[in-house]
Amino acid sequence: MGRDLQPPTARDWRALYPFDSHWFENHGVRLHYLDEGPARALDRPGQTLLFVHGNPTWSFHWRALVEPLRSRYRCVAPDHLGCGLSDKPRGLLRLSDHIDHLAALIEGLDLERVTLVAQDWGGAIGLGAMLRRPERLERIVLFNTAAFPPPYIPWRIRACRIPGLGRLAVQGGGLFSRAALRMTVAGKRRLEPAVAAAYLAPYNSWVNRRAVYGFVKDIPRSPHDPTWQVLADVERRLPALADRPALLVWGMRDWCFRPDCLARFERAWPQAEAHRLADVGHWVLEDAPEEAVPLVDWFLAATDSHSSPSAATMNALGAEHHA
Repeated sequence: MGRDLQPPTARDWRALYPFDSHWFENHGVRLHYLDEGPARALDRPGQTLLFVHGNPTWSFHWRALVEPLRSRYRCVAPDHLGCGLSDKPRGLLRLSDHIDHLAALIEGLDLERVTLVAQDWGGAIGLGAMLRRPERLERIVLFNTAAFPPPYIPWRIRACRIPGLGRLAVQGGGLFSRAALRMTVAGKRRLEPAVAAAYLAPYNSWVNRRAVYGFVKDIPRSPHDPTWQVLADVERRLPALADRPALLVWGMRDWCFRPDCLARFERAWPQAEAHRLADVGHWVLEDAPEEAVPLVDWFLAATDSHSSPSAATMNALGAEHHA
């Protein structure tokens, strides 16, 4: 077998992330972000896809969408503060902090005609930021996520919140990040070595894993928690976005953001196009990119009067997606 046909190794992960880095400074800290594609596409000026990741991922998670879509859209994918290649502050951050920083990035880059593409914590962060300037939001694409107080906390998450031991395991031993490599995919036994290495690369020390633990710790358990109140406010305002085209792509074997989370979005947005992927887990884009990427391509083309889906997309989707 030729060298170029060998499976990727851990040392090859940077080849899977062929993007230029940019930094946005906000109140003395720097957010890293990708900014790919035309800043002003000829037939759709200012249109932007804003990719917002969750925990314990970073902008690497969006590579399967950024690469094919950057020729048609401006693709902006930030790393939350403390995550990916962004600065790692000393303190633990909360949901409201991440919303503040994303909102500042949106304003600072003057992002218009935004299509929010979000997953995991990215749903609450992205929707929270866009609800501050809803006139900038044009469309919504969500993978397994939530934007409301949690109806439950899975035992695998609760174990990571045990006082003292939880922080040692998550921030000290990297347990949460390593477990995610297996627990977030259902259709695959394991990720390729280069992909797994990329997810772990920014989270290689106690300091660099502080935000991973911070997200776990910030999951609220009662209405007295400030983050609960932030989530409740986002949920209360979701119906105000019901006039936006929305695509909901759900891995139905996700043990964290289960199908009842999808149902809550469908109640808020009756017009949303929902696609349930039966044998797919939490990281939909890792588990089933061959299904998820054409769905997003189709949705963008179908809701954009200046474009139409590619022939490959139409073939991949099949007639059932166009009924």
